Amino acid sequence: MKIITVKIVTVVGLASLLAGCTSPNGQPDYTGSGALIGGASGAAIGAMADRRAPGAGALIGGAAGLIAGGLIGHSMDQQQARYQAPPPVVYYTPPAQPPPSLNDIKAMSKAGLSDGAIIGQISNTRAVYHLDANALIDLKNAGVSQTVIAYMVNTASPVVAQAPPPPQTQAVVAAPGPDYVWVDGEWVWNGGVWVWIGGRWALPPYPHAIWVGARWERGPHGWYRVGGHWR
Repeated sequence: MKIITVKIVTVVGLASLLAGCTSPNGQPDYTGSGALIGGASGAAIGAMADRRAPGAGALIGGAAGLIAGGLIGHSMDQQQARYQAPPPVVYYTPPAQPPPSLNDIKAMSKAGLSDGAIIGQISNTRAVYHLDANALIDLKNAGVSQTVIAYMVNTASPVVAQAPPPPQTQAVVAAPGPDYVWVDGEWVWNGGVWVWIGGRWALPPYPHAIWVGARWERGPHGWYRVGGHWR
């Protein structure tokens, strides 16, 4: 009878150990579970083993079971930690910058910013402008250069009948800083003539960004521009 009781207590203790407690982060805490169950099982077995002094037997058995159960549970916790999946990698995507408005373009031109700097702001935000005759006249009267205006017109991807000329060769000047990326020049259509936009250094909107240059592709109705962008 004593042996059967001991087996029952052992089985119950092992089943409870497998169920286990949980840590504050929701993971099973086998060390705590093992110590509690080992102590309880050891106390019960010790009490039954010593009929003449069950209290002393429970005390000795409980202490031994507490230590043994804690060691077994700690070993299980270590084994679980080795096989836990790594935390997911979270990639930070910076918020998109609003494209410069027509007033922003005029203000930058009035402030003396170069054409390359203004065009860089337009390309970085992938802005698209649909300029009517009044907007074109307003930009011209505000002192915006013809190069910038031509670039803004081309953001709407007009279809051009004739192919763009071959790219011009341009010397790459020294970078203004270590984080800048060189953006090649391109041809843009100015409504009646091709205008060459020279290359420039641009500051990427986020680390390790790669510039994909603009290009002209031939479609069924003529040539259309695919704008450059960061990726």
